[in-house]
Amino acid sequence: MLKNFRCYQMAKDIHQLCEKLPLKGEVRSQLSRATLSIVLNLAEGSGKFEKKEQKRFFKIAFASIRETQAILDLLENQEVVAKVDSLAAATWRLIGRPD
Repeated sequence: MLKNFRCYQMAKDIHQLCEKLPLKGEVRSQLSRATLSIVLNLAEGSGKFEKKEQKRFFKIAFASIRETQAILDLLENQEVVAKVDSLAAATWRLIGRPD
């Protein structure tokens, strides 16, 4: 169940927090898509039964986390960056050792 999936809950909180940021235009759109991608790929990966498939979705989520970090770094929003950094570490643990 997703309510017990810590990374998913962290990603959902970050997405909701980023949606409230006072941004306009392309930056708002890109940040929204990146954070939504994190949430959805973590959710989809958690539903996969094969470890390899699961890791594939978690890696996609991790790439979107990096995109989110870059956008927030450009915006110099350190408060949200710290939360995303925690999510990055937790997601990295989900991925485990490189193949």
